[in-house]
Amino acid sequence: MEFPAASAHRGLVSWLGVLLAVFLLAFWIPGTTAHFAIVTTRAVEGQDVILRTQNMPSGVIGYIWYRGIEIKHSNLIGYRACDVNQHIRGPQYSGREIANIDGSLTIRNVTARDLGIYGVVAVLPHNQNTIGYGWLSVYPPVSMPRLLASNTTVTENEDAVVMSCYTKADFTFWLYNSKRLQLGERMKLSRDHRTLLIDPVRREDAGNYQCKVSNLITSIESAPVQLDVKY
Repeated sequence: MEFPAASAHRGLVSWLGVLLAVFLLAFWIPGTTAHFAIVTTRAVEGQDVILRTQNMPSGVIGYIWYRGIEIKHSNLIGYRACDVNQHIRGPQYSGREIANIDGSLTIRNVTARDLGIYGVVAVLPHNQNTIGYGWLSVYPPVSMPRLLASNTTVTENEDAVVMSCYTKADFTFWLYNSKRLQLGERMKLSRDHRTLLIDPVRREDAGNYQCKVSNLITSIESAPVQLDVKY
């Protein structure tokens, strides 16, 4: 249900109506618990993510979640009371958020538009409320890279090989026979690490090569390219 105006609170639990009216008027009293905050969270688009809190004060009777740094009605996601099954939703509620009784916020099927700052108010008796903030980072899923080689059958000490990893991921690593490639004096990587040059090729360079790409959340490897060296 959508967040009602103060005049629409008739029929709700009386203390809840009074409490929410106080919140909307922004009569905040500084918190008494230090370092109450939302845990910085990273997620991949399409995942369900849970924003958790840390250093929760005792005696909490409800939680109010917001998008952004300003604690105002237009940024309200929703409210959850601890002692009654009461949910109130605000303008920033998209249908994917769930305010949990433990003070966390679940966001289903997270998208890039969910990235940003979140605020949560831990509601305490006598209006001794505490506000915590945190950041949600959202990354696109990593697609499998494509690895191409200028030649896969070469002659020792005569030929060079250029391998190119085609990807849009943030980070690129190279694997040799399924282990991290140790660069030798004949190997050079481009500045973006997406191109590997071996010049000249030697017999010990024969084997399977892959590029592994990742962001801060997930990683994936390319199909292997086998390099054969004649000598």
